[in-house]
Amino acid sequence: MPDLSRPMFPASEPAPSERLRIAIAQTEVAFDARINGPRIRAQMRQAAAAGARLIQFTEGAMSGYPSGPGKQALAGWGIDWTALRAELEETAALAADLSLWTVIGAAHRLTPPHRPHNSLYVISDRGEIAGRYDKRLLSYSEVTDWYAPGARPLVFEVDGFRLACLLCIEIQFPELFVECSQLGADLVLLSTFSRDPMFAIQAQGHAACGTFWLGFSVPAQYSDAAPAGLVGPDGRWVARAPADGQPSLVIADLDRTAETLQGALRRARPWRETARSGELHRAAQVEDVRSLATDRF
Repeated sequence: MPDLSRPMFPASEPAPSERLRIAIAQTEVAFDARINGPRIRAQMRQAAAAGARLIQFTEGAMSGYPSGPGKQALAGWGIDWTALRAELEETAALAADLSLWTVIGAAHRLTPPHRPHNSLYVISDRGEIAGRYDKRLLSYSEVTDWYAPGARPLVFEVDGFRLACLLCIEIQFPELFVECSQLGADLVLLSTFSRDPMFAIQAQGHAACGTFWLGFSVPAQYSDAAPAGLVGPDGRWVARAPADGQPSLVIADLDRTAETLQGALRRARPWRETARSGELHRAAQVEDVRSLATDRF
């Protein structure tokens, strides 16, 4: 549990239940956990120093991801699983030391001969695995050669905020973001190893339609197309990293009291939940011959 003996924010600011400070990492990702681990932990320390309660890393941040040269580097999944686990365990220990929730992409080993999952580990501020999201809707290459698909969503809570996880190409499936809304997500963490600038535009659209914040984490080497950042429930970017191909860290607040977000959070969100349930509109439907006649003016 977080230390409630001291305020997380100055007394003049909203209570923790109204605000959550997060960090979104734009990390340079290699194909070796022994290289990725120290990079990840360095950014965790920066995030904690900035007062963040959670840090989000990109897809494959610890294990590497088979993109570009990685397709050859990880052919046959010659991953050093022992090294990967050691780096993950050291990272979990640091999460406990920093009291920092850590969401980190990595391949998750299954029992041979099954292919691994493409996953996001959710490590709590106690250094415990609070959950794992396994990518459900995979690309053609992933599902035929690289990964075994997952089967269920993941929602968890941090300081009164509900968070959901999605991965990369799942941004192409609006039904997953509708599901996040139905699960009451305040923040969707989308981690991607993509160089498609359209993903950033789609992220804005999904956030605006779902009236939730959306964390967008990418590897540093792909940030020239669409850098990491946080989208607000109104579909506007709250903060973004530089699009310069370099590692960076976005620090931003989810603030329920922000005046500019009241329309999205207090009016649009509850109205859309009511509309999506269908009850109100079903009650307002009428039986009218002119309504049924769709072949006349």
